[in-house]
Amino acid sequence: MTRAARILLVDDEASIQRAVAPLLRSRGYEVDVAGTGADAIRIASEHPPDLVVLDLGLPDIEGTEVCRRIRQGSKTPIIVLSARGNESDKVAVLDLGADDYVTKPFGPEELLARVRVALRRVFEADEPEVGRVHVADLTIDYDRRRVVRGDEEIRLTPKEFELLALLAHNPDRVLTHRAILKAIWGPNAVDQPEHLWVLIGQLRKKIEPDPGTPRYLLSEPWVGYRLVSNPFE
Repeated sequence: MTRAARILLVDDEASIQRAVAPLLRSRGYEVDVAGTGADAIRIASEHPPDLVVLDLGLPDIEGTEVCRRIRQGSKTPIIVLSARGNESDKVAVLDLGADDYVTKPFGPEELLARVRVALRRVFEADEPEVGRVHVADLTIDYDRRRVVRGDEEIRLTPKEFELLALLAHNPDRVLTHRAILKAIWGPNAVDQPEHLWVLIGQLRKKIEPDPGTPRYLLSEPWVGYRLVSNPFE
């Protein structure tokens, strides 16, 4: 990194603010703190962060709505930090565009590891892998981080692109759930398959002619996923 990353911490609990903000600053990050959803949206607009750490239980605006509004105008990674551990809550906020989900109570080293993984993707975007990969009628352009079918660009989120690029580097090979989770979200996410389920569903909607009957992106039950190099044979 050529500069200190700016992190926006959004949490109304004073104890979390007192613990997490100094923890992040001790690692060299610049930290802005917001105790309400309205302040979070304002700060994200006025001083765009490199990463948002977001609680869901805010006093004014539901955290899922804050996530949705931030994601509307920005691709900034969002790590949800919440006491809500239900799978439905995780899937809902991941489907809105959050990148990761850490359940309270959490260990400081776990949170720091998630932060490093998210920021690594932000700063490595300046030095993307070069070249192109062709899978059937799809062209994955690493130089421009674009996916094209014929003359039509398929617009993907950063996470969707990472997943497709990973599978395209291993055509016709089954990648396990754990391998994909580790590659996309880092080693602390290997036991959180709901991240992957949401992302697979989103990607299929964009690249499959019929998402309900996928031909490119196939599931291997209880094992993982593979990208088929010749889906129309």
